[in-house]
Amino acid sequence: MIRVDLDVMMARRKMSLTELSQKVGITMANLSILKNGHARAVRMSTLEGICRALKCQPGDILVFEESDNPEEWEHT
Repeated sequence: MIRVDLDVMMARRKMSLTELSQKVGITMANLSILKNGHARAVRMSTLEGICRALKCQPGDILVFEESDNPEEWEHT
């Protein structure tokens, strides 16, 4: 499973959801879906914009966690 630590990096950079939304050019609703870990996919251009705005690497906000739940192993 992929855990999204976007809120952690935003806190480290003292950046609000509104500010990040404006810098990346993504709606607050879509950014909130990503931040809360409910996104099924993320565009590379969006990830690039987030990393540029937060001055971080993709691995700073996306973390792979091994899961024992077989339902989370399915690929769509």
